[in-house]
Amino acid sequence: MDILLWLVPSAVVTVLAMLWVAWWGREGRGDVDRETAVRRMGEALSRPAQPGVVVRRPPRERSTGVAVRAPRDRAS
Repeated sequence: MDILLWLVPSAVVTVLAMLWVAWWGREGRGDVDRETAVRRMGEALSRPAQPGVVVRRPPRERSTGVAVRAPRDRAS
C-alpha cells in the first residue's frame, strides 16, 4: 500500500484540474434566451436548400452471409 502513495499527489492534481476546467468551461457558453433560439432555428429551417449538399450513396449490396468466389475462366 505504501508503494501506491506516490500516486496520490498526481490524482489530486488531476481531479483539481478536471474541476477547474469544468467550472471554467461553464461560463463561456453564452446562454441564449428561448425566443432568440427559436428565431434562429426558424431562420435556419426557412433557408432554401443549397444545391450539391445532398450526398447520394450507391445502393448497398445485400449480404447473404455466404462467401461466393468469382468464377474462373477455364481454358482447356
